[in-house]
Amino acid sequence: MTDSPLKAWLERDGALLRLRLARPKANVIDAAMIAALSQAFDAHRGNAGLLAALVDHEGPHFSFGASVEEHLPGSCEQMLASLHALIGAMLEWPRPILVAIRGQCLGGGLEFALAGNLMLAAPDAQFGQPEMKLGVFAPAASVLLPLRIGQARAEDLLYSGRSIDAATALAWGLVNEVADDPAAAAAAYFDKHLAGKSAAALAHAVRAAREPFADLARARLADVEALYLEKLMATRDANEGLTAFLEKRTPQWEHR
Repeated sequence: MTDSPLKAWLERDGALLRLRLARPKANVIDAAMIAALSQAFDAHRGNAGLLAALVDHEGPHFSFGASVEEHLPGSCEQMLASLHALIGAMLEWPRPILVAIRGQCLGGGLEFALAGNLMLAAPDAQFGQPEMKLGVFAPAASVLLPLRIGQARAEDLLYSGRSIDAATALAWGLVNEVADDPAAAAAAYFDKHLAGKSAAALAHAVRAAREPFADLARARLADVEALYLEKLMATRDANEGLTAFLEKRTPQWEHR
């Protein structure tokens, strides 16, 4: 296991920031991963010659999601605050964020990916928000999915907890491209379409295209976070579902 859950470096003469989730196979979006990602985006926010970031991952899966342990009462408030702060920072980050995904991209992992700009996926990629199976909902995805793929398709994923494959994700507009090596495809996209551009012009273009989406998402995130913490976590079934998952047993719902 590496000292950090994230590997970060610059390529293309400093024009491309590479970020790699480095805790396979699950690449859990836990407090340590969120902190490392937040620090990396913040540290490179002001790089004058930077044109884009490319996020990929070690191991066969992008991420199994957020830490279920950190969703329990006593820790979920801090976990949600830090994850939503990271998502907010990504929504207003002044360069395109390309996200390359193989295998499972679930829960908090998909919420993190949704905060990027362009998503590229391998044919084996699977996308889902399984939170409902644990008796909870996905706060950030409840905001970001409708904005990205439309209300009806977002509600399908949010209520069912099911996953969709890469071909479906492409057809729905969730991902931009399906490629055998999505990280290589993302790098090729950078080389063909972003390299050689003015970083100053690109920053203003990102703001022009992104600002209404980001403003709405940030405002709704605060409301949905409060709903999760103040209402959902006061229910018996939310705590039962999370506990049952950790105890590896079937939850017993009482519908309250």
